[in-house]
Amino acid sequence: MFKRLFLLMLAVFTAQLSFAQLDGLSGFPKGSTPKEVGKRLAYHFVNSRHDLYAGKYIHYAGVCTWNGAIDYALKTKDQKLIKLLQDKFEPFFTYEKALLPPMNHVDYNMFGSVALKLYQITKDERYRKIGLAYADSQWEVPQHANAEEKAWAEKGYSWQTRLWIDDMYMITVVQNEAYKVTGDRKYIDRAAKEMVLYLDELQRPNGLFYHAPDVPYYWGRGDGWMAVGMPDLLRLMPKDHKDRPRIMEGYLKMMKSLKDYQRPGGMWNQLIDQPDFWAETSGTAMFNYGFIVGVKEGWLDAATYTPAVKKAWLAMVPYIDSRNNVTEVCIGTGKKNDKQHYHDRPRNAGDLHGQAPYLWCAAALLGK
Repeated sequence: MFKRLFLLMLAVFTAQLSFAQLDGLSGFPKGSTPKEVGKRLAYHFVNSRHDLYAGKYIHYAGVCTWNGAIDYALKTKDQKLIKLLQDKFEPFFTYEKALLPPMNHVDYNMFGSVALKLYQITKDERYRKIGLAYADSQWEVPQHANAEEKAWAEKGYSWQTRLWIDDMYMITVVQNEAYKVTGDRKYIDRAAKEMVLYLDELQRPNGLFYHAPDVPYYWGRGDGWMAVGMPDLLRLMPKDHKDRPRIMEGYLKMMKSLKDYQRPGGMWNQLIDQPDFWAETSGTAMFNYGFIVGVKEGWLDAATYTPAVKKAWLAMVPYIDSRNNVTEVCIGTGKKNDKQHYHDRPRNAGDLHGQAPYLWCAAALLGK
């Protein structure tokens, strides 16, 4: 009798421990909870001006932040915020239509993802129409396409393929959302095919990614796009999808390496493997997002990765200033085979490259 009681108590304790490990809200002090932090950043975004490419088109970093704010609003059931995010989009149908990015580049086409997210909330066909146009045009080869773009398309890839690791968020995010809206497997097949190509071509033996094949540096935010793109795609892929094992292999390999490079305080550096570089916030948030999703989905061992998640989150929060701007965000950075180039990059406060992944983390921590 005593033995059975003991085993029952042990089972209950183990279940409670497992739940606590998966519960992203547990253990965070007041002012640092995902709900509080997400609210600060989401309302800051919705009340801000558009971030534009050279004053012309909506910038992809703004779209990334919009996506995060929507996810946060849905997790918290904040109807006011959802309405404000809709209102922010509404002028694109009328007097701000000129700000819509052209459908001719991965950074531009990913705009469709925010329209498709809003369609899933509102069922307003205007969002669906514009969102699917951006998703489909990634595979519709224009007449002016060059020989390289046509060659990618002939192999079944997007004509916008360029083998930059950024693309594994830019391409997959809009294809993922199109799949959610339509249920048409072609969208998830497209995203998966691209992801396998990029993994085969770009992932290094240690699981990380050079900024470019001719630039042998592990730049934080560059790698971050892969750390976000893979788990987001894996969550949607059918369990029997032929590309799932390859993508999961690449994801797990990357997560293990990132765990090894996390600083004792919880952050990751501007160059991941360089201990003398400065801690950078956008890459840190992206890596932590990869951990959070992996723990929530059961792909990563909770006992191993939950402490890393919490340590990273608590390290990230103090980088938000009194104006709700994330600080120490590396500005947009092109490739350069020069280590000092990465060390000397300016750091912006409030750069949406940083605001976005903080919101992704907040939403992800709030529940599965």
